[in-house]
Amino acid sequence: MDNSIKKVNIKQKNSILKKITSTKINLIISIMLTILLLTICIIAPYISPYDPNLQDLSISLMPPNSEHLFGTDKFGRDLFSRVLCGGAPSILGSVAIVFIVTVIGVFIGVLGGYFGGKIDSFLSKINDIFLAFPGMVLAVVVAGMLGNGLLNAIIALSIVRWTKFARLARSKTISIKEMTFISSCKISGLSDFQIITKHIIPNIMRELVITVMLDIGVTMLEIAGLSFLGLGVQPPTAEWGYILNEGRSYLSTCPWLVLYPGCAIIISVMILNYLGDSIRDFLDPDYKEV
Repeated sequence: MDNSIKKVNIKQKNSILKKITSTKINLIISIMLTILLLTICIIAPYISPYDPNLQDLSISLMPPNSEHLFGTDKFGRDLFSRVLCGGAPSILGSVAIVFIVTVIGVFIGVLGGYFGGKIDSFLSKINDIFLAFPGMVLAVVVAGMLGNGLLNAIIALSIVRWTKFARLARSKTISIKEMTFISSCKISGLSDFQIITKHIIPNIMRELVITVMLDIGVTMLEIAGLSFLGLGVQPPTAEWGYILNEGRSYLSTCPWLVLYPGCAIIISVMILNYLGDSIRDFLDPDYKEV
């Protein structure tokens, strides 16, 4: 009987060790892939074989070949160079948006969750108003009002994407403020600001980091979507969504104009989502998909 119990315990320990090892390996691989992706985006202007904005109508719509690996677009621009340089606006823009919405969302969520009452009611109603509209539709409307351009696209998406972080911060703050150590902090004379900055926010950081990392890939798709609609990056700047928009008219005759930027978006989103999943599994080992 004792031997069987020992064998079961050994199997459980081995299973736990394998899970921990697998989680660490996934995290290391995902971080390395993300660093590689960001490095390519940063150094792309220096390693691209051609100027991504250089036009040569004599070689327009040329299929992939040894000189132009991804072919050329309708203006004769090298598509490989444009795809290589087109990642920076999408990825760095999505990072900027997620940072902005995290700050706004956490501020509103913690403020409402901690103080409650009329403050919480007012902020929750604002949150509900934004949630009443489909996020992407509202972003298109806001971007259309602000005008075209990457900065306006970032502002538009930041205006509509903060609600997720506000709800998360509010729910976590409400549960944390009821704990005994918060009462002890109040008794010891700590101000509300000190309690929020030293005890509330640090205790919701794990969930925030997981949500942030999982949100970057989605945000990148939305930036590409706005550019595809002509509301994001403007010509002649290379950006994956805008390159797709330019190539869709030639989908049947020149499919490479859509294939390569589309693959770049898919691969980048997969890498960023892989990083988000790996960080979530590392910080929250008990998480289970429903």
